[in-house]
Amino acid sequence: MAKTKTTKTKKPKKVSKPKKVKKPTKKVQKVIKEKPAIGLKPAVEKPERYWETVGRRKTAVARVRLFTRGEKTILVNNKPYNVYFPTIELQQIAQAALEKMKCLDKFRVSAIVKGGGLSAQAEAIRHGISRALTLFNPDFKKRLKKAGFLTRDSRMRERKKFGLKRARRAPQWQKR
Repeated sequence: MAKTKTTKTKKPKKVSKPKKVKKPTKKVQKVIKEKPAIGLKPAVEKPERYWETVGRRKTAVARVRLFTRGEKTILVNNKPYNVYFPTIELQQIAQAALEKMKCLDKFRVSAIVKGGGLSAQAEAIRHGISRALTLFNPDFKKRLKKAGFLTRDSRMRERKKFGLKRARRAPQWQKR
């Protein structure tokens, strides 16, 4: 007996109607504003006003902020300057610009110093304070410039050369 193949006819798929997309509903949030008592204004802290400058010497960099409010001290890396700088000479160098302008008791100074040694850091702070004082009052510029506090002392250590022990020191010469 011969088998006959029966072919199945494929039924066309039903095309469904596109679903309606719901639009997102806007939820209204009620904002309740507290009203201050009658006759009282809300307490708002004003940000402290300061003058910020950068002072440099050798590889030392000092970021100095000069405040008119607050306790009139000089802070270096969050320490009093007389603790940070152990010798009187370094302390005098750091406060020299304020002494020159007779402003020691008028400003609070905050300095962040990085790099260099203590002497270079003290001079970098002096340079930064001098720049900040000129921003505070441009009339100070003439006296500070004459004292040499506004000049960036660009002298740096000379690099070591090959074949030498230091920048210029040659090895000791030996005849025999």
